Amino acid sequence: MGPFGTLVILPMFPELRDSFDSSLEAVGLGFTVYLFPFALLLLVSGTLGERWGRRRTVRITYLSYTVASVLCAVAPTLELFLVGRALQGVANAFITPLLVAGLAEVVRPDRFGRALGVYASFQAIGGGLAPLAGGIAADIDWRIAFWASAAVSLLLATSPPVGEPRRAEWPPIKPLLTRPMVSLGIGSLAGAMGPMGIALLVGVAAREKMDLSGTAAGLILFVASLCATLASPLWGRLTDAVGLWRLAVPAAVAVTLGSLTLGFALQPIPLTILWAITGSLAALVVLVLQGLGATLVPDNRGGALSFILSFRFLGHGLGPLVWLPVIERSTTGAFVGASLLGLVTIAAFVVASPRQGFALLAADRGLDDDIDPAVATQSG
Repeated sequence: MGPFGTLVILPMFPELRDSFDSSLEAVGLGFTVYLFPFALLLLVSGTLGERWGRRRTVRITYLSYTVASVLCAVAPTLELFLVGRALQGVANAFITPLLVAGLAEVVRPDRFGRALGVYASFQAIGGGLAPLAGGIAADIDWRIAFWASAAVSLLLATSPPVGEPRRAEWPPIKPLLTRPMVSLGIGSLAGAMGPMGIALLVGVAAREKMDLSGTAAGLILFVASLCATLASPLWGRLTDAVGLWRLAVPAAVAVTLGSLTLGFALQPIPLTILWAITGSLAALVVLVLQGLGATLVPDNRGGALSFILSFRFLGHGLGPLVWLPVIERSTTGAFVGASLLGLVTIAAFVVASPRQGFALLAADRGLDDDIDPAVATQSG
């Protein structure tokens, strides 16, 4: 529901604009107002969920998402539609952190990467179905997409897939404010505004610059999500074999270069191929970030993951404000500008890496240099 709710409106911007008699920039707020409260609440949602109990929190979340989706579907004005989108974002803030935190505790550490890869593949399916369903709905009636969201979230509320009793004490907050955590947050924000969030520009370019239908634009976006779905389990196995930290910088470099090529492939077939490759690489960066968030602070897994995700989705929310005005003037310029923000992500991963500190730890304890620093961080 998280990726689906985020991306479902991308192929329907023209229909929303006509339905509400508004501008492209105003309709683009439907993407932003979903992500801003989502991102802000993510700063604390994981910690709150750990305190309240995961199952109880996720159940309430799905019920709230149902109500918000219905409001979007029946909204007679853009203002009410935006309120519904904001409420969807509020509810969504409590889903992913608690699900991944629970996952980290039910699988062995040496198999966590592949388990997270399978989880990420389902996220990618949600992200892929969103623009496809949104594009098909746009060609028929865009409101259908939100009625479908309401039905699915109501079904999920009947059986939340996590469980843990309420904690008697608040999880620790101070470990969330360390240099690695803050650096990863900044890297997530820049990446989401840039190469990891470039699906926004792909969708707009397909509709506005190539004059494709909503369904065709949705299919282009879906191909990348399908490739990410297939690649994520492989990425998960790779993280188990190589280590999360060792993959962080190479993954950020690869997705930055991949997104840069999109600005020079403004024909449907080349754009689809290059977007499929870039989307798969973006899935690796997301998996690394989620893996680190779930392992760096074992006493508050949900809080750590939600902290990092808050920066990521704040970046996704800022992206339309920055790049929609640019793409109106220069499609290539928007893609290049967004891609270059990947340089900030690369630098942030370098700063966050505990390798130097881990080398000292290894010298003190006689540890093997090949041990993954994330494992060392977990074990103290």
